[in-house]
This record gives sequence, structure tokens and C-alpha cells, in this order.
Amino acid sequence: MSRRTDQIKLGAFLANSGHHVAAWRHPLAQADASQDFEHFKHIAQTAERGKFDALFIADVVAVWGHHLDALSRTARAEHFEPLTLMSALASVTSHIGLIATATTSYNEPYHIARKFASLDHLSKGRAAWNLVTSVVSDEAWNFGREEHIDHGDRYQRAEEFHDVVQGLWDSWEDDAFIRDKESGLYFDEQKLHVLNHKGTHFSVRGPLNVARPPQGHPVLVQAGASEPGKQLAARVAEVIFAVSHEIPPAQAFYSDIKSRAAALGRDPDGIKILPGITPFIGETREQAQALFEEFQALIDPVLGLRLLADTLGDDIDLSGHDLDGPLPPTEPGQRGSRRDKVLELARSKNLSIRQLYLHLAAGNPVIGTATDVADTLEAWFEARACDGFNVFFPYFPGAIELFVDQVIPELQRRGLFRTEYEGTTLRENLGLPRPANTLSQRRKIADAVAS
Repeated sequence: MSRRTDQIKLGAFLANSGHHVAAWRHPLAQADASQDFEHFKHIAQTAERGKFDALFIADVVAVWGHHLDALSRTARAEHFEPLTLMSALASVTSHIGLIATATTSYNEPYHIARKFASLDHLSKGRAAWNLVTSVVSDEAWNFGREEHIDHGDRYQRAEEFHDVVQGLWDSWEDDAFIRDKESGLYFDEQKLHVLNHKGTHFSVRGPLNVARPPQGHPVLVQAGASEPGKQLAARVAEVIFAVSHEIPPAQAFYSDIKSRAAALGRDPDGIKILPGITPFIGETREQAQALFEEFQALIDPVLGLRLLADTLGDDIDLSGHDLDGPLPPTEPGQRGSRRDKVLELARSKNLSIRQLYLHLAAGNPVIGTATDVADTLEAWFEARACDGFNVFFPYFPGAIELFVDQVIPELQRRGLFRTEYEGTTLRENLGLPRPANTLSQRRKIADAVAS
């Protein structure tokens, strides 16, 4: 699989005290980070100092789980709304991209188009939308529904939702706002386009009341690994957050997505695939391993079982089972591809319930020295298993500081990572083209036919 860039792309995942579910308990982490803007400001500026491509915030529009016995053992019950936080971080950074999550299941396209266009203007071209369909069923209860939308229906809605948002971003041509004081014209009405969308899920006239974003369209990020998710990603995604723990399946996913994109007439290099990694860095491998085990030991079994239920579904009751025994027989359900992958992992590696929830809590750990971490990133990248990585720092702020101060210089020494940003927009830094205005092209075709 060809690739025009020989340098790794990096995203930094923002998560309160850290990505590890028990991070807030560890002495190296800040327990009250969730409501501390200065904390997030420091992380953002550290990532920008390291020349990261983007910051990324995950989100659900609910308290992250309604089982209070488990939730009360995490730092996940409170977190800033992503677009609000990213707007604040835009004012204290200048180059790093800002990826915010917003669901297509419990929003309307006009809201999302307007908010991300605004963020793109406020940041001077650094916004990105992580399009999700909502995997947490609790979200339904906050929007007048007793049950979550079916998995297949969520993706059908998401397809149309995306198309409406993209059309709204093209409401204005780039030079529509002339603001000519002498003539008294604020905008050229010939450069305004009305979407007039009428579809299965949405009826949206438009136009958007925000000028066309500096990037044309904010970068589109997606993370679905199910069949509908991969179809959507191949058609519209420009960055994909992948879930792969080993190189061979990562290579298969990489090749599959790029081939699907090419079959749809897209440039495969116009999609950057970033699997997640969780670096535990020490001066020695033994020190790094000890640090990893410290974090794992902080996971209460009550919380561990909830991590499994959040992935496998509440229909699986593990409360009466031996933690060191196997999972009970379990069928695929409405949780999407992640559930199926976890079930297959448990079966293939004969993992106990405890081993499985510890595996989920660990993410995709890379444990060792800074050189070891750089070696792992290089191996994945050179194997065409990815275009870069979404880095899940287990704790903040120390983990990102170590990565920036030790891993980044090693990657730079090998020529695998930038020493300066390529441009001022996220698209420029990712090497992605600025999209043409689809509504403008449509009008030109119609005018040509009419003449």
C-alpha cells in the first residue's frame, strides 16, 4: 500500500487525570483535573511543544454509566463538553488540531455544522469532528427515548447526517462576504447556496449562518470498526481511530479501508489511520513494567466488571461468576464490533474474567523505555499497519511530558516525525487537501445546463 508521507501522525487523547480508568488514584496523577482548565491548557501546550498533530476528546451525552457502585470508583462522572473546552484551548494554542466528539444520534445536523464551523474560525483552521453514533445506551434516556437506536439504524442516520452537515458547510463560497462599505453590500448573494435537503431522516433548508470554514470542511474523524462503520469511514472519513493490538490485524484493517476508499474513487492517502497506544515509559523496562502494574492494581473488581459490561452489554450478568474463571457463553449483541472483538479475544486466549477486564483497562499498552516505545511506533508504521497513532496517556501530566521530552526527539532523530509544523491548519499538517465547495459546483453545472 503506497503512502506519500514517511512521517508519523500523532494525536493526544485528553482524559481528565489520564486515560487509565484508575489514574486519578495514582500519586502521579491530578485527581481533580476534570474541572481544572489550567490542567488542560498545560497538556495542550505540552502536546503542541511536541508538534503533535491534534488533541482529541471523546464524549458521551450522559453520565458515563448509571451503575453508581462502579462509577463512583472512576473520574468519569464529570467532564467538560468537548466543543466548549476546545474553543477555550484554541485561544491558548496556535498550531495543534482540535478534535471534538459529537454524536449523530442525539444531535441535529444544523447544530453540529454551526458549532464546528465556528470552532474552525475561532482556531483559524484547526477543527475536526469525530463523528460517532453513540455506543452508550444511557444517552437515549436524556433525549426522550426508552431504548437506544438500533446499531444499523444509527449508521444509516449517520450517513445522511454527515451529508447534511457537509452541505451546510458549503452554504457560502469562500469570498462571499465582501463587506464593501462604499457600495453597502455585506455579502454577494450570488455566492450564497441553499441546501434544501429532504431525506429519510432530515429535512434541512439552510443556509448556515456561519461563513465557510477556513479549512472548507473541518477534518472528519471516525472510529467505527463494524461493517457499517467501515463503509462510512471509507466514504467520508479523513482520520480513523482504529482498535488494533497486534500488527497483522492492523495491517488487514489498514489495507481493507484503503482499498474500499480507492474503490469509491477516493485517494487512499487522504485517510490517515491511527490506532490507539498507551505508553508506560520508564528509565528501564523493569521500571516501566512496575509502573504499569501499579496502575492495574488500582482497579477495583467492581469497576473491572463494569468495564466488561460496558463493552459486552448489561445482558451479561457476571456477578455470580468466579473472577478467575472463564466468561459464560455469550452471543453478539447491539454493542457493535467492539463486543465481538472482545468475545473473540477471550475465547482465543482463554482469558479469565479478571484477565479480560484488566486487558480492557490496559488499552494497547507499550511498556518500556523511550527507545522501546519509539521502536514499537516505527515497527507499526513501517509495516504499513497505520499512518500514525492516537496516544492514550495513562496519567497526566507526567506521561505526556515524558513522551514529548524523550520519545518525540527519538522519532525526530530517526526522521519519523516533524521538527516543525507544515502549516497553520490541521489539514496542512495532516497532508489533506482542502475540499471544493460542492454546492458551488452543483450551481455551476445547473447554470451550464440551463445555458
